[in-house]
Amino acid sequence: MATLELQGLAKSFDKTAVLHRIDVSLQDGEMLAIVGASGCGKSTLLRLVAGLEQPSAGRILLAGRDIIRLDPAARDIAMVFQNYALYPHMSVFDNMAYGLRIRGLSKAEIGRRVQVAADMLGLDALLARKPRQLSGGQRQRVAMGRAIVREPQLFLFDEPLSNLDAKLRVQMRAEIRRIQRNLGVTSLYVTHDQTEAMTLGDKLLVLNEGRPAQFAAPMEVFARPADTYVAAFIGAPAMNFLPATMGEGGVVATLADGARLVLTDGARPGLAGRKATIGIRPEHLVLAGKGGGDAGGFATTLDLAVELIEPLGSETLVHGMLMLDGTSLTLVARLPGGPPSLTDGRLRLGVPAAELHVFDGETGKRVEVG
Repeated sequence: MATLELQGLAKSFDKTAVLHRIDVSLQDGEMLAIVGASGCGKSTLLRLVAGLEQPSAGRILLAGRDIIRLDPAARDIAMVFQNYALYPHMSVFDNMAYGLRIRGLSKAEIGRRVQVAADMLGLDALLARKPRQLSGGQRQRVAMGRAIVREPQLFLFDEPLSNLDAKLRVQMRAEIRRIQRNLGVTSLYVTHDQTEAMTLGDKLLVLNEGRPAQFAAPMEVFARPADTYVAAFIGAPAMNFLPATMGEGGVVATLADGARLVLTDGARPGLAGRKATIGIRPEHLVLAGKGGGDAGGFATTLDLAVELIEPLGSETLVHGMLMLDGTSLTLVARLPGGPPSLTDGRLRLGVPAAELHVFDGETGKRVEVG
């Protein structure tokens, strides 16, 4: 096992900056999930750690040793790719054993390592097959097995589940996490899927155009997003945003009927009069009159003109329009159970005061109020 530290890591191609000062610290056995929109620099960051690209600035410390100048083969890192990268003419056994043979390990040691990995991944009955005889999930297991047999200090996963169907992705996600925890190998996991990032990572790094938007534990990122980018990216459906104004008496928004949505009892000194953005996650909106009604801590209730209802079995997504400050805004609510009853195509929703987020209307940064 090994610690990993990225210190001021940056990368530019010619005059184009792709990564800007990434600072990350992982303890032995921790998994870091790296997530962000396409083109934000996730795979570039992984390639820098693997040694496939050289950074423009910064250091990469693995077990306290700077590995920047080491060749990829000397870094004691194993990588699992999106496209499996298996040799089609080799058996499963030979695909897993190939790297060990190159390193000159004995036949007995190679056999032992491959068998241990095969037992762990349920590949015992498939060792004689060729990749073309395997399903996508089985091929991904072989790719993982090839990484496991190397017994590296660091695992790198580059969107390994993106080629699998939804059901298999859920299954393989659980297997990857179980195996990584059992092995105790420090890992980086790149994904565009925020659900994978939330469920797999001990730590989460959200990138925004090559910049670290937030680095924290997954639930901290979810509960206290650093800015509107993180708030919108983490969570499905995405967080709802409403325009507001910071006043001496709190952060408020004006509804279409003139009612005021009071978010907090006080604003931070010096912010009065500034524009704000308030956020409420779809799952935190509740049917008015349920869970205590207006007396249950609602900042206000919203009258939603419902446009679409999506029943999902155990929960229902409700999409609608809301008039706020003279502007029509879309809003999504994630309600437990089946479709709710509507009144003239409208639904009254409660906004719990404790679940509101406030962001600066100009910078998008989180604002601590109250």
